[in-house]
Amino acid sequence: MDNPVDEEEIDQLICVCGRLIQVYLEKYILKTPCMTSSQTSFIWLMEVLQGNESRCYNMFRMDKHVSVMLLNDLENNYKLKGSRNISSAKIVGIFLYILRQGIGNRNAQERFQRSGETVSRYFDVMLDILYEMAKVIIKPFDPEFRSTPQEILSDSRYMHHFKDCIGAIDGVHVQASISPCDQVPYIGRKGIPALNVMAICNFDMQFTFACAGWEGSAHDSRVFLSTLRDPQSNFPKPPCGVKNQQVTKKYLIMHILHLGALLSVLLGCGKKWRILSDMSSYSYEKQVKIVIATMTIHNYIRRYAQRDRDFDESANY
Repeated sequence: MDNPVDEEEIDQLICVCGRLIQVYLEKYILKTPCMTSSQTSFIWLMEVLQGNESRCYNMFRMDKHVSVMLLNDLENNYKLKGSRNISSAKIVGIFLYILRQGIGNRNAQERFQRSGETVSRYFDVMLDILYEMAKVIIKPFDPEFRSTPQEILSDSRYMHHFKDCIGAIDGVHVQASISPCDQVPYIGRKGIPALNVMAICNFDMQFTFACAGWEGSAHDSRVFLSTLRDPQSNFPKPPCGVKNQQVTKKYLIMHILHLGALLSVLLGCGKKWRILSDMSSYSYEKQVKIVIATMTIHNYIRRYAQRDRDFDESANY
């Protein structure tokens, strides 16, 4: 004998299954395409790279020839590879655009007509590649410090007293995004969560050492001493100087002011890379890598750009 309750349950099950099938069809089979702009990422990139020089600089903060050199370098020496759906040029373009403009994933999706997963995945790929590149490009040209910097040799004020000077060292706080329950150790001098980044630069406005990731509350001396004692840090150590060498206070103060101004220019990367002012979309580990990535690109531009507007507009160093 038929059971009316069982028939009712079967009818409900059929309705549920039908609804699930409808949802699946609408989402995966009959879905409305999203990224359908006629100005694809390729068209836009070609417009930027083949158009006026200022367009490339405004979008990526580097001249066209430098961006092409960077792309070739990453492909040939750091194993950057595209895929069937996205070229390595687009990957570099997405990465530089996010760093420069400080935009989030959704804005990058719209600009490059790519899915959020694609943007996020290749952003991570670029972070890892530039982290490796940093080991090659953020280091002294002469690890033994056998020669005196040209800037010292050509300046009679400094040559006699500072011929063995190799650069400047200082720390800077970069605003960080930390979960409220973990913020206390990262609260810096300005009362906001920050990373304490220690950097050394030479007289050519290039970073020769970088240590990122310390909490904002950590004192600069603590970061310095800890790095100095860590054999894995590869901290550049010049040969020991002459004992009891006398340095006049006047020249010492002048030199400190000179190097302080130089390092202030270098650590102004936040003006060039807007992402450093808001990294709320990224994990702590990625924030550290982003800082290192901007310093790496900074050095690359400094080495290979004939001129750079950001450097030209900087203070007289």
